[in-house]
Amino acid sequence: MSEFHYVGSELELFAAVKNWKSYWSNQVRPYVAGDVLEVGAGIGSNTALLSPGTRGRWLCLEPDPNLCAKLAEDLTGRDDRRAFECLCGTLSAIRPGDTFDTILYIDVLEHIEDDAAELSNAAQMLRPGGCLIVLSPAHQWLFTPFDAAIGHFRRYDRSSLRRVSPPGLTIERIFYLDACGIAASAMNQLFLRQSMPTAEQLKMWDRWIIPASRLIDPLLMHKLGKSIVGVWRKP
Repeated sequence: MSEFHYVGSELELFAAVKNWKSYWSNQVRPYVAGDVLEVGAGIGSNTALLSPGTRGRWLCLEPDPNLCAKLAEDLTGRDDRRAFECLCGTLSAIRPGDTFDTILYIDVLEHIEDDAAELSNAAQMLRPGGCLIVLSPAHQWLFTPFDAAIGHFRRYDRSSLRRVSPPGLTIERIFYLDACGIAASAMNQLFLRQSMPTAEQLKMWDRWIIPASRLIDPLLMHKLGKSIVGVWRKP
């Protein structure tokens, strides 16, 4: 495989959005169990968020060698009941026959051109009863220069996520998060057309909009939102 380098520069910026990370991780955490494969682990901010309090193996898969080296260093000696590993590459780098109870794609699937093939390959590594979890930006009409700048091929809705459902898995749940954030994204698309949000903009979104969405989303039954979560289970 030729050396891969992540084109985005937003990882450190988004690592600081505490309310958003707390919100989506609380929604996802009930499906995370056992041995975990985290695809596109980046700088490990999601690893730290989802791994505490659980046991088993946690394999961080990251194709960018620079990010992978930093992540491996950060995971060394972590005081946790988990057994952490870091592997540089894509699914093809995983040992044949290796399987997992949970497979995570947290803000990753939209970066992969052949998303259906990716999930199909991942499903073959999932153990019976295990979950495959995707968190991605929602609604193609909200695609902005920011999406293009960080290497997104697309945004998703319920229909497009259903179309890439892996063979052999059943849909556990598909739902939206951050209904109030749609207005901020639409404003950027229509007026600002920014290729990267500022730290101050992210701070305002995280401080004011996310708490509002946490109240509104359940009232809307998670049928509207700036982000989408898909959960599949292997019978």
